[in-house]
Amino acid sequence: MIESGRISRFEGRGSPAFERVICVLNIDTVHRGERVLGKNVRMERIMDRSTGRAVIVPMDHGITMGPIEGLIDMRSTIDKVSQGGATAIVLHKGIIPYSHRSFGRDIGLIVHLSASTGLSPHTNHKVLVTTVEEAIKTGGDAVSIHVNLGDEHEPEMLRDFGEVSRKCAEWGMPLMVMIYPRGKDIKDAYDVDLVKKCARTAAELGADLIKTNYTGDIDSFKEVVRGAEAPVIIAGGPKMSSDEQLLQMVKDSMDAGGKGVSIGRNIFQHRNIIGITKAISGIVLEDMDVEEALKILK
Repeated sequence: MIESGRISRFEGRGSPAFERVICVLNIDTVHRGERVLGKNVRMERIMDRSTGRAVIVPMDHGITMGPIEGLIDMRSTIDKVSQGGATAIVLHKGIIPYSHRSFGRDIGLIVHLSASTGLSPHTNHKVLVTTVEEAIKTGGDAVSIHVNLGDEHEPEMLRDFGEVSRKCAEWGMPLMVMIYPRGKDIKDAYDVDLVKKCARTAAELGADLIKTNYTGDIDSFKEVVRGAEAPVIIAGGPKMSSDEQLLQMVKDSMDAGGKGVSIGRNIFQHRNIIGITKAISGIVLEDMDVEEALKILK
């Protein structure tokens, strides 16, 4: 007999009850293995499988900023970053049909599940607008969410994070978490102590890939990477004043142990989208130095 999910001491090895339980346990183990394999296969679609690094171009800005430069002709922009060597893009579900190309180099698709608008007084409060299941149906290779620690709505965002993490584990779907220190009491969003807390929180709750702020120098960002355990990539932040400044940040983050970048406006609003993507990809995926990468843009 079976009592509370275990075999009674009256049922020995080889008994029907024993064999039924072992069968159930084996099936569950196989299913868990399939989910892990599924995550691994999908991770290779959004990262470079040879290096385990990523050049991701987020294009989810339409909800917060509207149809800004670079996000009008989505197919054209995606084709350019693809030609430049990007490993994946980030899109919201509704824009995917208008962005899908039936030509050109393949590129990974990360479906963003979170949103807030720039019109809201609570723009840092990200809510879930898409499910993991919807992302799978739209052809996503991974999903991403956005969490702001320090915001007054942090508890709700952490609750959503936990739910999405569970669903991703269930479906074998990679989860990228964009996580930042943002709120009325946050004085410096690039402070190493705050950023490394963000990165560790993401890892603790099940992120497969963590996107956060670069802390400004190699030594401090090493602390972020060491404390996170999970792979860390840097955000591009606001539009930078020079290509050299951008590429130096990318190089320094890689020297600190980062696994790549997730850069939006500094790529898709660049005067030479293909060139800047190639330059960044050269540093991230081919270990180019900044001087060599800058030559691509000349």
